[in-house]
Parts: sequence; C-alpha cells; structure tokens
Amino acid sequence: MFKHILLPSDGSRLSNKAVKRGIEFAKKIRARVTAIHVVPEFRVVPDESIVPLSPALKKRFEEEAHKRAQNMLDEIARQAKARGVRCATMSVASDLPYQQIIAAARRKKCDLIMMASHGRRGLSSLLLGSETAKVLTHSKVPVLVVR
Repeated sequence: MFKHILLPSDGSRLSNKAVKRGIEFAKKIRARVTAIHVVPEFRVVPDESIVPLSPALKKRFEEEAHKRAQNMLDEIARQAKARGVRCATMSVASDLPYQQIIAAARRKKCDLIMMASHGRRGLSSLLLGSETAKVLTHSKVPVLVVR
C-alpha cells in the first residue's frame, strides 16, 4: 500500500478539496503526506512604462508569493495534524508546476501523487493546459485524481 503521498495545492477550491481527501485517505491507510505549492516566478513586463521594473518590486513579489504559499501550506499541515497524519510542506518557484510536482515526488520518495482534476478555469486553463494532465502524462509515480 502507499506510504507517502504528495499533495500539490494551488489554493483553489477544488485543490483544497483534493488535499482534504488526500489527508483522509492517508489517515485510513496510515501514510504520511507532503504538501507542495509551486509559486510562479517573477516575470519582466515587456513594456516597462506600464509597470516600472525594479529589484524592490521583484523582491516584494517574491516575498508576498512565498508568504501566501507558506500560509496555505501551514493550513494544510494544521489539517493533517488535526487528523493525526504526519505532514511535511514545501514550496518551490517555477512557471512549470507539473515538472516541480514530479521532481518533488521523486526527491521525497512519494509513492502516490493525489491532486485535483484541475485548478484554473476558463481561458487560462485552455492557454496554460491542465497541470494535472501534464503530471498524468509525465509522472512515473501513480497519480490519483480527485474530481
């Protein structure tokens, strides 16, 4: 049976539902979990007249993104602890979340990735594609998709 489950979260409602189910599943099978959030990287705006680029702006963006990630991960850890499930957390910066999810599963020796069927909706999901579909396509670790 599975012993270590990776729970990716983007903070969306569906992602939160998948995390909750992942924690419940881990409790039932006596597994531990690692929660991961992939923070988007800071990108330069092509027209600096719209948003002036400065090192301070980049630093502020990164600090706020990591603070939001830490708050989200702290909440997941709290939920896991309340259910008696061992939980580690991690956040990484990347514009390719699926690659970081797969790499984390490999590095942390997870034997299951449990994630939501999708996070983004509308045009952004069409343009960016489903991170879940990319994980399913490229992962050698089994993936359990929560709808």
